[in-house]
Amino acid sequence: MPLRNVPHEPQPVWDALKEGNQRLIDGNVIPVHENFYREGLTAGQDPRVIVLACSDSRAPIEHLFNIGFGDAFVIRTAGHILDSAVLASLDYALESLNANVLLVLGHQNCGAVAAAASFLDGEADLPTSLQRPIIERVAVSAWVAQRKGKTDHADYERQNTLDTVSQIVAKVPEVQRQLDSGNLGVVGARYLLDSSSVETLVLHGVE
Repeated sequence: MPLRNVPHEPQPVWDALKEGNQRLIDGNVIPVHENFYREGLTAGQDPRVIVLACSDSRAPIEHLFNIGFGDAFVIRTAGHILDSAVLASLDYALESLNANVLLVLGHQNCGAVAAAASFLDGEADLPTSLQRPIIERVAVSAWVAQRKGKTDHADYERQNTLDTVSQIVAKVPEVQRQLDSGNLGVVGARYLLDSSSVETLVLHGVE
């Protein structure tokens, strides 16, 4: 269902997102992009979820959760890395939009993670182009996973998402304030390209 029909509470919103993903897996998606769902959106937005995701074209947020226009405030960067613009965008959304779930979404076969792994394994040098900060930041998470004895790219992807969640909670005061008030749930997850399912990695304020 469109998230506009879901109560402004963290658990119902998270449940609705999980249900939407299950509809995609089962092949039972419902139409959420018809014109009548856009009625009233010109007057403002009222998203229930804020999503920070990787920019990969294979993981379209609205499609994989079977949600539609106005349902999600989405920020996307390669490897879902954080910078000042991303943090400011998150802060704006949290303060102004009354969303109830903040979702950090990584995905299977992430190119940024693969590039970082190639650098750590000595198979490639750090790029000298504008892409360098992406690889540097993701490589830190891959290194942390290695320190835990994990060497699979999937584990690097999971660690990258976990680190992003931790950094957001630490760097954006509004996150902790809304968690404490019960108005927000924070989720770290990983989208699996081969099954269309979403693997939950960490939950704060929802279950």
